[in-house]
Amino acid sequence: MSPSDPRATGPSSQFYFSQRLRLHYVDWGNEGAPPLLLIHGGRDHCRNWDWVASELKDRYHVIAPDLRGHGDSAWSLGGTYDINDFLYDIAQLIHQRGLAPLTIIAHSMGGAIALRYAGLYPETVKKIIAIEGLGPSPKMIAERMKGSVEERLDKWVQEMRGLAARQPRRYASVGEALKRMQDENPHLSPERARHLTVHGINQNEDGSYSWKFDNYVRAFSPAGFDEKTTTHLWSRITCPTLLIRGTESWASDPIADGRARHFRNARVVAVEGAGHWVHHDKLEEFMALTNEFLAA
Repeated sequence: MSPSDPRATGPSSQFYFSQRLRLHYVDWGNEGAPPLLLIHGGRDHCRNWDWVASELKDRYHVIAPDLRGHGDSAWSLGGTYDINDFLYDIAQLIHQRGLAPLTIIAHSMGGAIALRYAGLYPETVKKIIAIEGLGPSPKMIAERMKGSVEERLDKWVQEMRGLAARQPRRYASVGEALKRMQDENPHLSPERARHLTVHGINQNEDGSYSWKFDNYVRAFSPAGFDEKTTTHLWSRITCPTLLIRGTESWASDPIADGRARHFRNARVVAVEGAGHWVHHDKLEEFMALTNEFLAA
């Protein structure tokens, strides 16, 4: 195995508490080095970062949390997952572990959380990389906000009721779950898909397997995406910011749709041939961009 293979030397599991929830994170050691936080996206888990962490652990003290409702972290009581709850959890981890000032790399929903944190506490973040972390595009937001307030609230009630009745999907084998992972993420190599699957499932008492995330994380808030608050917080970020997207992803171009203008010091990079998981689809190119940005 090469030193960059996450199977060669893995991280240790640790826990902390936030809003009475026991939340999990992995620590790659090297505590004397500058802190680096890796935040995963929705319906994902902290071990999604293993390849990135392996490349950076000799230069940084790398910590990767499982967000509430994900991985080996506790699920929210009541089943509501608001971005500000995730924000609080990350703020607590940074506070409790004394990580500030720190560097953050985050993906998708994790990127939205990280950018919100960096806007709220700009003095605590040295640099930030967000992979498709700007949330839904302006077009998607407009679509979600169609209809009256009562119609949106009713849609949310019906969605939550449906999730309450939805049982976690069970797979007869790891191989069956692996196929689902590959179908959902066709850019993944077989080795990477297996690694993500093994760390993303639990075995049930009957011997079947289910994904670790809480189904309630699928629900969207009836309040919609608070564009005014979000863009205001983006405008408060003072550190160098790298916004990365894949050209084959559903995410829109933040330069073309105008969202990049809310940042003071941001560079936008589009990675050709990558989907939503740029750090998996084009790892070498992503690491080259990351190393260049962190070294500047």
